[in-house]
Amino acid sequence: MIKQVIKKTIDLGDGRTITIETGKLAKQADGAVEVRMGNTMLLATVCSAQEAGEGVDFMPLQVEYKERYSAFGRFPGGFTKREGRASDYEILTARLVDRVLRPLFPDNYHADTFVNIMLFSTDGVDMPDALAGLAASAALAVSDIPFNGPISEVRVARIDGKFKINPTFSELERADMDLMVGATYENIMMVEGEMDEVSEADLLEALKAAHEAIKVHCLVQKELAEAVGSTVKREYCHETNDEDLRKDVWAKCYDKAYAIARSGNADKHARQNAFDAIVDDYLAGLSEEELAEKEALVKRYYHDVEKEAVRRCILDEGIRLDGRTTTQIRPIWCEVNYLPGPHGSAVFTRGETQALATVTLGTKLDEKILDDVLNQGRDRFLLHYNFPPFSTGEAKAQRGVGRREIGHGNLANRALKRMIPKDYPYVIRVVSDILESNGSSSMATVCAGTLALMDAGVQIKKPVSGIAMGLITDKDNVKYAILSDILGDEDHLGDMDFKVTGTRDGITATQMDIKCDGLSYEILEKALNQAREGRMHILNIITSTIAEPRADLKPHAPRIETMIIPKDMIGAVIGPGGKIIQSIQEASGAIVTIDEINNEGHIEISAANLDSIQEAKRRIKAITAQPEEGEIYTGVVKSILPFGAFVEILPGKDGLLHISEISWDRLESMETSGIHEGDEVTVKLLEIDKKTGKYRLSMKALLPRPERAPRNDRHHGENRNGNKNNQQ
Repeated sequence: MIKQVIKKTIDLGDGRTITIETGKLAKQADGAVEVRMGNTMLLATVCSAQEAGEGVDFMPLQVEYKERYSAFGRFPGGFTKREGRASDYEILTARLVDRVLRPLFPDNYHADTFVNIMLFSTDGVDMPDALAGLAASAALAVSDIPFNGPISEVRVARIDGKFKINPTFSELERADMDLMVGATYENIMMVEGEMDEVSEADLLEALKAAHEAIKVHCLVQKELAEAVGSTVKREYCHETNDEDLRKDVWAKCYDKAYAIARSGNADKHARQNAFDAIVDDYLAGLSEEELAEKEALVKRYYHDVEKEAVRRCILDEGIRLDGRTTTQIRPIWCEVNYLPGPHGSAVFTRGETQALATVTLGTKLDEKILDDVLNQGRDRFLLHYNFPPFSTGEAKAQRGVGRREIGHGNLANRALKRMIPKDYPYVIRVVSDILESNGSSSMATVCAGTLALMDAGVQIKKPVSGIAMGLITDKDNVKYAILSDILGDEDHLGDMDFKVTGTRDGITATQMDIKCDGLSYEILEKALNQAREGRMHILNIITSTIAEPRADLKPHAPRIETMIIPKDMIGAVIGPGGKIIQSIQEASGAIVTIDEINNEGHIEISAANLDSIQEAKRRIKAITAQPEEGEIYTGVVKSILPFGAFVEILPGKDGLLHISEISWDRLESMETSGIHEGDEVTVKLLEIDKKTGKYRLSMKALLPRPERAPRNDRHHGENRNGNKNNQQ
């Protein structure tokens, strides 16, 4: 039985619409909607447990985004032919949604909550990730789950100088800005994207354009919730509180925590041990019965005490945890060529955050093959970020790549990839291993990656630096402090984490998460300008370490050269079953790959030494060369016939060497020519028949013409005289 189906429409103002429909699919979920735009359809569902798990004092939210291959009429790859683990793209899309939703659940709501967004239909025109946040929020809007939304997400791109909301795949290719923005009606909550060195003012204008579109989405969701009757949310009680205990913890711990906050201790572990000692002393004053009953509450209340002490110290005295001013950057040291094995390497250390980056240069065979539902192709610039537990002093095993590694690596990738020259012949892999972490490790990755790329001799357009900005505000933002180069604790206890990367000429990537209400564009503008000052400071240190990319690659780096041949010669170079190209590789020791691009054959030749490359090039040129009249060739005799021999002057190109063109002497037969099958002979191409395309060859044209036998002058004279006499 279908219950009442309710549909709402969002007009994008350019002839396109987005529809949100509920009441038809997945009705047993707490909330479910289908969102359609053109031929793209997403189904979003949300389910939340009625009660929180015992001892849970956080929001256990799980957001999943999955794309069905059938949505685009495709089969999954692999042997099982079914969807497997989430791709990086799906994880990144889920993270974008999670980062907007998570801060908007009530602080005391701790029930397990699962948001699932599934792509069921697409035609490859509209970009589904731009609709995922809207779909998730609409599912919450039609449910009874407490949520301080609605929100929406849009992609904003600048194309030909104009902002476009939710551009198509083809339109995005022409954009110099690509941003995903998530917001409520009142506030921007999340930003992530990449740019072609744009100004801070341009970035702010893009955020404003995105927010205006999001406001429309939020109003439509409120209308939907009212039509469904889900404006009244479920009642819950997930926390037990003891107000007398809360007041006692504040009274006995706040001043001690404030003293540590303003002490300026730059050592992360020593500072944390001092904070922990305060709550340990308080717990030591409790009886065993009180401790068993109240320990969890005491630690929760003390966390609030510590947070407030740190925030007030910054707001009221301008003193940060490690003693810096709000604009001060931690001490930095860098070193390039740190490791002998990689093709490039660098260490970048900022305070207690350290990244070791390596660069590996590869050939076309090292490209990453992309086979997502909609994203298919090859990736030639890879950046991988690793965050081992020892970087924060944790004693635990490393369990592979998680969502954090994928998200931080993607941000650093976006920061650097536009600085790689177009058509750069090498495939590049940058690996950043975080060896120490106390805030802003993704920005350390950007800086270390820049240094390592220049150390490797990659001719990047410009060096890139990155910085993480923070924000501390009090109620209604009456007083606030913008923090440059934030610590991990300042990120955790603060109201904003704003990462900005760029060159001297503009921003290349950004990521922002805002945790407070009512953040004005004025504050964002100040944060961006302060971030620029910090980026320039860091860039100066980077360029003083290595001013520009090395002029040449390291001696042990592979060498790559490229060639372009006519499209109709691709088959000749490959040969039947790859026989020819394999023989070229075996003879030269080089790796040869070939692709058809823009109706041309693009050949890439790589080897550890130049001689191998030159030999491969010589053989390819011999195959692709076109015979020219008057040129001299060394060829192989392929067959002998009574009237001459056929000689292969270039691979697959035979010409006739007629018996009369072998020698200046008259030959009675080919048996007396001295030429046999398999012989190597040097010939001149006399003529290419314009009608048949046949080649006429000659050996004797390369030989000196013999002198004629001397004449008999007396006999010759008598004849002349005789002739004269006869004439007379």
